[in-house]
Amino acid sequence: MDAAVIVVGAGPAGMMLAGELRLAGVDVMVVERLAARTGESRGLGFTARTMEIFDQRGLLSRFGDIETSDVGHFGGLPVDFGVLEGAHQAAKTVPQSATETVLEEWATGLGADVRRGHEVLSVTGKEDSVEVEIRGPSGVWTARAEYVVGCDGGRSTVRKAAGFDFPGTAATMEMFLADVRGITLEPRMIGETLPGGMVMVGPLPGGVTRLIVCERGTPPQRREKPPAWEEVAAAWQRLTGDDISHAEPVWVSAFGDATRQATEYRRDRVILAGDAAHIHLPAGGQGMNTSIQDAVNLGWKLGAVVRGRAPVPLLDTYHAERHPVGRRLLMNTQAQGLLFLSGSEVQPLRDVISELIRYGDVSRHFAAMVSGLEIRYDVDGGSHPLLGRRMPDVELTGHALIRRSIEALRPARGVLLDLTDNARLRRRALPWRDRVDLVTARPRELSGTGPLADTSAVLVRPDGYVAWAAPGSHGDLPMALERWFGPAI
Repeated sequence: MDAAVIVVGAGPAGMMLAGELRLAGVDVMVVERLAARTGESRGLGFTARTMEIFDQRGLLSRFGDIETSDVGHFGGLPVDFGVLEGAHQAAKTVPQSATETVLEEWATGLGADVRRGHEVLSVTGKEDSVEVEIRGPSGVWTARAEYVVGCDGGRSTVRKAAGFDFPGTAATMEMFLADVRGITLEPRMIGETLPGGMVMVGPLPGGVTRLIVCERGTPPQRREKPPAWEEVAAAWQRLTGDDISHAEPVWVSAFGDATRQATEYRRDRVILAGDAAHIHLPAGGQGMNTSIQDAVNLGWKLGAVVRGRAPVPLLDTYHAERHPVGRRLLMNTQAQGLLFLSGSEVQPLRDVISELIRYGDVSRHFAAMVSGLEIRYDVDGGSHPLLGRRMPDVELTGHALIRRSIEALRPARGVLLDLTDNARLRRRALPWRDRVDLVTARPRELSGTGPLADTSAVLVRPDGYVAWAAPGSHGDLPMALERWFGPAI
């Protein structure tokens, strides 16, 4: 094998997955068609859930000072994240170029082999491996791996070569996205519609301005290269009457509202993640964030299977858990598109939803949906409220090194958090000590309050989700350990 896992695509999903696999001790090769990072800002910022993921791996500090906000939107209608319990703030104005740089430096620092300027031509599954035909600077060659993961975007070569079904709806319109310098424009929020379409203006660091332009009735085009700036400026003038042709474009792109999802995320030894598995209208920066979360869900599972620590059926839970998340993402972005891209005919709908959002339960529902905080996996079926949800970050006392629960997740291993110093419980978990860390500590909050109230122990997966809790789980601890971490040693 040239690598245990070949990841195709060095975007946020691919590099996050590479880092997770290296934390699991797996050799990984990342194959990327582009010779260098584009430097384009594209996806901006992180949802609250992605902020938690980066925090659990100790990555947040690498982004420097991050501007955060508890205000978001659904289809251009304001959503207050502050209605959710806890400090769930989203990051603003972090360009995708910075995210890609941080993740690549992290993954390569862990030992990932990144091959830029290498284009995948074909993918062929074998009984015990996958062969990938690659064209690189020195010619065409074939690499072999136990598994291949396509993180190569909406036009994924891996998805097409492996024969994945990708049903959905084709694009019905085209939108322009541009970052420019040399102009001063009043900010315009998404949702401020014009008679002929929609425009958005947002300031970015370094004197750059983000523009989005959508003319209703503009048919989508199959472009092989980005549109010219003159095309974008002309559309802006038709919609607003303003001439911005003198601005200096940093980069320009076009995108549509196509919505598709792979019917399965894994076919034998070929797996899809990120935009290779689902495409949709960009709305609220959910695409990149969901892709990163795909990678974190998959990484520890694939690592455990490759290293022989868990049986292959563990990989089935990747599709079972992430496909519904992707399906819901497509639903909510389609709904948002109707709200901020349609004309005056949907204004009554906007007005009704604006009224509904003022109700606390509705506001919490929308905030949890667009932030990723609503996700709950079917891990046990028990009654404990934390089962299948992300382990909340709580302050701990009684442990010499770990002061916050999220710090226990830095090594990307399972964690058994013993909250009552139960020696018998820890003895039952000892046969999994090569995969699960045993942490004895107490919540700092007063007894009977907080997310761990009336909880004696919690088993947390490497991705941060609770797999077992006492009391309240259906099965006992060894059953949960074997299900998620494989047989005892």
